[in-house]
Amino acid sequence: MGSHALKSYIYNMELKELIKHRQSDRSYTGQEIEKEKIVQCLEAARLAPSANNSQPWKFIVVDDPDLKDRVADCSASLGMNKFTFQAPVLVVVVLEKENILSSIGGKIKDKVFCHYDIGIAVSHFCLQAAELGLGSCIIGWFNEKKVKKLLNINRKRRVPLIISLGYPGAPVRPKKRKSLSEISSWNIY
Repeated sequence: MGSHALKSYIYNMELKELIKHRQSDRSYTGQEIEKEKIVQCLEAARLAPSANNSQPWKFIVVDDPDLKDRVADCSASLGMNKFTFQAPVLVVVVLEKENILSSIGGKIKDKVFCHYDIGIAVSHFCLQAAELGLGSCIIGWFNEKKVKKLLNINRKRRVPLIISLGYPGAPVRPKKRKSLSEISSWNIY
């Protein structure tokens, strides 16, 4: 299947096929990403639900090659995440303040709703990327303090994740997942 045909196939994929297709890509071609596609991914994240509509996120798109490599350097330690240098874009996810209702509700229920919210928004972002023929990987291993300094992020803010983004340099791998019976039950544990 040619590159154009593959992109067309992915773009018209049904949700269940898209979920099967989306993977953590750790190899990129280096091809520049069209700005419109990045904006579509940001829009998908923007529309994600959040506790009490708190929307506790900000996405910093890092596409300047020098700055991107400096952010990649923050994630490539102990031999991990060296693929971030291949990705033409890194998206830094900043945890913003949640609204008062979400904060109070979280304290009452002993849950950190804003962390769930970030996960949902990032999932929306990555699924949209996959539909557009882009690969992504959600990264949690990086030097947060250095990233915040590089991007002038307020020291009181947290940076829970970085998303690498680019055209995949390797084919989709078969998924290795637990069986449905191992991860679900009906009516009781």
